[in-house]
Amino acid sequence: MTLMGLRTVIYRVPKNNLKKATLWYSKLLGVKPYFEEPFYVGFNVGGFELGLDPDEGEIIMGNNVVTYWGVKDIEMALGHSLKSEATKESDIREVGEGIKVATLKEPFGNLLGLIENPHFKIQ
Repeated sequence: MTLMGLRTVIYRVPKNNLKKATLWYSKLLGVKPYFEEPFYVGFNVGGFELGLDPDEGEIIMGNNVVTYWGVKDIEMALGHSLKSEATKESDIREVGEGIKVATLKEPFGNLLGLIENPHFKIQ
């Protein structure tokens, strides 16, 4: 498996505050999102992605961030990770427009995200 570099950090926000969070981050970052849907908002920040994930569940301090590592082939990357003593936290799922994500726990209990995003280009 080849990790292509740190790609995406996702902040979970209350679903009813997604528009407010989008405006706040747009103002803070000085850029508009490159991807904006009711299920996800993505900002390109210096070649990295900051994502806002509207969550319907209870957001508890400490469980609201997942860091995603970019990969070219998520199926291969997840398979390699599972052979390396990681455990699957979530299956590969397409989250829209060909973007695929999965999460796993490494042997020390840390949550890692994998993302295959054909739309995200490093500037």
